Amino acid sequence: MYRTNTCGELNISNVGQEVTLCGWVQRSRDLGGMTFVDLRDRYGLTQLAFNMETNADLCQQARKLGREYVVQATGKVIERSSKNTKIATGEIEIEVTSLAVLNEAQTPPFTIEDVSDGGDDLRMRYRYLDIRRNPVRRNLELRHRMAMLVRNYLSDRDFLEIETPMLIKSTPEGARDFVVPSRMNPGEFYALPQSPQQYKQLLMVAGMDRYFQIVRCFRDEDLRADRQPEFTQIDCEMSFVEQEDVLQMFEGLAKHLFREMKGLEFDQFPRLTWHDAMRRYGSDKPDIRFGMEFKEVTNVVKGRGFGLFDSAELVVGIVAEGCADYTRKQLDALTDFVKRPQVGAGGMVYIKYNSDGSFKSSVDKFYDAQSLKAVADAMGAHPGDLMLLLCGPAMKTRVQLCALRLEMGNQLGLRNPQQFAPLWVIDFPLLEWDDETQRYYAMHHPFTAPKPEDEALLDDPSRWGDIRANAYDIVMNGVEVGGGSIRIHDSVLQNKMFHTLGFTDEKAYEQFGFLMDAFKFGAPPHAGLAFGFDRLCSLFGGADSIRDFIAFPKNNAGRDVMSGSPSPIAQDQLDELQIKVDVK
Repeated sequence: MYRTNTCGELNISNVGQEVTLCGWVQRSRDLGGMTFVDLRDRYGLTQLAFNMETNADLCQQARKLGREYVVQATGKVIERSSKNTKIATGEIEIEVTSLAVLNEAQTPPFTIEDVSDGGDDLRMRYRYLDIRRNPVRRNLELRHRMAMLVRNYLSDRDFLEIETPMLIKSTPEGARDFVVPSRMNPGEFYALPQSPQQYKQLLMVAGMDRYFQIVRCFRDEDLRADRQPEFTQIDCEMSFVEQEDVLQMFEGLAKHLFREMKGLEFDQFPRLTWHDAMRRYGSDKPDIRFGMEFKEVTNVVKGRGFGLFDSAELVVGIVAEGCADYTRKQLDALTDFVKRPQVGAGGMVYIKYNSDGSFKSSVDKFYDAQSLKAVADAMGAHPGDLMLLLCGPAMKTRVQLCALRLEMGNQLGLRNPQQFAPLWVIDFPLLEWDDETQRYYAMHHPFTAPKPEDEALLDDPSRWGDIRANAYDIVMNGVEVGGGSIRIHDSVLQNKMFHTLGFTDEKAYEQFGFLMDAFKFGAPPHAGLAFGFDRLCSLFGGADSIRDFIAFPKNNAGRDVMSGSPSPIAQDQLDELQIKVDVK
């Protein structure tokens, strides 16, 4: 055997045993008469001791070990004279009797420590070294544990894990597809799946009843911290269910993960309709770990000669409790924040409700103390609070105020990553209007069913914006971690939905004919949901970026800087695929 034990399992009860360990050299310390080497593997770290007096040759050999050398050490477990209570093996060390270098190593380009001196780009280039660091290793262990909990939970509830194809038909609705040329069918292409949506619906038609898959999906879209071109989702579908059945099942899964991973218990998750979420928080994925709910004061502030308020469709604000002592510099910084292109507001009005009951605002010219008190009363503010207001078109202003609310939450330390506030957002609009193309698109996807009471509105184009979807998202800490819907299982309603989205019969059949045909053979009522697994892992791990929980992620340009992909391919490969590349 290469080893009898790992570097993380020995303790004081093993004193006197002969053991063999293998691992990487973390660091060494030459103290003259003694040399100590910290040996690391995935399981932990153990100190090796070499004595110059008892074995000078072995000690000299140890002194030549470089960082990240792969070694095998055999010796006796002894009690350490200077114990390290910070590690599990800190009470013992190995008195080494033989040492073998299994592989030498170049000096790594950054330190393999919990806090490394390597920047993101450098660590991504040498990701296999980065994974040796404890924080990354722990993230991947967390991901594995969560995957096992998900599989066991769903399997215990009669879900079958069934694989669906990776090479599918391109259906260019929504995000862009990654396409794969077919050598055997020149000029034709597969697409990599953005989700297994149509196949899991076909599995319901096939009578599988409950399906899940922890599956890789692909979207060719612009990237940010919580997006990757390839990502993983927990994909699920159920037959003969209504919305409440789905919410209970997957709220149960979320509670199971919280219980097993974090030791947390939750009552029933709150539920907000999409309209209420937008009205109260300006977001369909609100962070409810803290208050600062929106307060509309349009009617309170109009008619005072302040043109911006008088002409605005909506005047709305938030109350930052205890922040009336914000300085002019801090308030100017908040104004600059809302004026950033990413937020897009024209400015911000502040009202300080001082602790002595007086007021100070940026609109004192137009509003006297009595008027400002009326605003404070309408917003539920108290002495010592700060009111921040925006105005403009209703929906746009709410979205802008959402950004300001989250910024204040950050500044006041109200967004603790170790605190969790899950909720359901339900009753989304079925359709959303796009000004650029002057047409409606499905807010989720074209297989989402409308609320039964809204189905008739599909016959009235003037009411399409009022149709509610039988759809739901599960949100945690301001992040959408999962979403799904009741599916259309009736071919007549599905055809009507395609027509609403601008599909001709021919175009709809060209893209989705196999699914429409399947519905003719007895499709059961069915529904589903998919969790973003990478996002779940980052939330449970207390990190902002999903990249920290993916073994080999892409950077923000969609590149794998370690392997150098994407990259050009050889001309003979292009010729075989009958593809011409014209790069200017």
